[in-house]
Amino acid sequence: MKRALIVLALLVVLALPFALRTNSTPTVAKADDTLVIVTPHNEAIRYEFGQAFARWYTAHTGRTVAIDWRVLGGTSEIARFLDGEYITAFQNHWVNKLGKPWSAEVQAGSQNGRLAADAPAIVKEARAAFLASDVSCGIDLFFGGGTYDFAKQATAGRFVPTRIVKKHAEWFTDDVIPRLYAGEEYWDKNGLWVGCVLSSYGIIFNRDSLQRLGAAHEPEQWDDLTDFRFYGEVALCDPTKSGSIAKAFENVIQQRMQRHFKALHDAQPTTDAKALEAQAVRAGWIDGLRVLQLVGANSRYFTDTSQKPPIDVSVGNCAVGMCIDFYGRAQAESASKRGGSNRLGYISPPGGTVSSVDPIGVLRGAPHRDVAESFVEFVMSMEGQHLWNEKPGTPTGPERYALRRLPVRKDYYAHAEWRADRSDPEANPFAQKDPLIYRPEWSGGVFREMAFVIRVMCQDTHDELREAWRSIHAPGVEAARRERALAALQDLSVVSYDRVLKEIKQALGSKNKVDEVKMANELAGKFRAQYARAAAIARGQE
Repeated sequence: MKRALIVLALLVVLALPFALRTNSTPTVAKADDTLVIVTPHNEAIRYEFGQAFARWYTAHTGRTVAIDWRVLGGTSEIARFLDGEYITAFQNHWVNKLGKPWSAEVQAGSQNGRLAADAPAIVKEARAAFLASDVSCGIDLFFGGGTYDFAKQATAGRFVPTRIVKKHAEWFTDDVIPRLYAGEEYWDKNGLWVGCVLSSYGIIFNRDSLQRLGAAHEPEQWDDLTDFRFYGEVALCDPTKSGSIAKAFENVIQQRMQRHFKALHDAQPTTDAKALEAQAVRAGWIDGLRVLQLVGANSRYFTDTSQKPPIDVSVGNCAVGMCIDFYGRAQAESASKRGGSNRLGYISPPGGTVSSVDPIGVLRGAPHRDVAESFVEFVMSMEGQHLWNEKPGTPTGPERYALRRLPVRKDYYAHAEWRADRSDPEANPFAQKDPLIYRPEWSGGVFREMAFVIRVMCQDTHDELREAWRSIHAPGVEAARRERALAALQDLSVVSYDRVLKEIKQALGSKNKVDEVKMANELAGKFRAQYARAAAIARGQE
């Protein structure tokens, strides 16, 4: 009898979540229509957009819809999944439908959007066949991520033009969603993807920890994170695993490039602008990397997920962290609601970050194309835009979660009557003073190489970097010795802009992955030796 009661109690516990679950949206099996979406977005965004779209879809079509969310991880995991699925699908199409022989050359060429003019005829044929096909990965939409990731998928040919750009041409204007803003692309010129929400980057900080460490002030700019008082207190993310954080690091470098260009132009107004620009880009590259190197020296870790730093700062495991704006704002709000305190703060450094878009795109061979287009329309409509930055429970806002994101539509911010319902009523990315103007020609072409360099310089050699930095700031180190040790630490000639453009870019772009490993080992070895020398100088051993 006792055993039966235990079993019954266990069954009740297991059944309770299902009994209490609301049936506001139908399951995939019961819905009239289905939509399959792959996304790196968190559960809050998935819930709110799933619920709101289901209502919108029924109101517009009279049919029910269920979303099958595919959560594979971050954008790098999604990219690997799409690579495998599209290659497999096209191989089946090429061999079984077209009756052509498969080869590594055909495989690579079919996914290459930048084929050389003298590429073999069979490779060109494979590329044309892929673009003419309707091969599918079994998913309708890619929702969320960065423009870098979407541009790569677009170049590979995995997106098809969304109908929204023609259906609602009035939305895709300078007054609503500009094509370009502050140097950032807000939607693809061919309609392969459109930006649906804005992201910027900044610093989350714990005021209790700042007081404990004796910080002079709350952080305001990126280089505030180089203060040695933050040694072991900075939370960072691996830029090779998170495209968003890599973008934040690129913002640091772009800010330095812009500062150098302005200073050179002010000092030499009659000098050729192109020559000054080339000089500023190279100087700003090194300057920005030096800032990131010292931030890395202060870091406690480099995590794989961009959601971890805000959490660790919130609980006091770290004092500060670099993060995406909405993670910082949401964590600060969560801490305030739980404890009623304002111990967490967030700031996007003025002039130090751009607002870039998280796009949405319809995938080639989408099995539910019409439903996918409806979802894109909903997300870009004002009904969808309201969800991003309004308080839960407001008439047009989300149900449960404050998403703390900034809508991409410029006309949204023109409505003063909506400010009372907004989570961040003062935030307007289109009304910044002295904004950072993103120049893709400066660092966009070496984005992957930049992330690689930062990983090797700071993460792969983290122990040696931290030890050198600690030695430089050890008590009793005289100023001249400290300056000489710091100069040794920050000699970044091995990763100069020109070397990154040539040797490092060539190694990372090689078909033989051994070349990338060799380059990583070579650079890591040089940095380790360099950091050991800096530590020795600081200790008076050299």
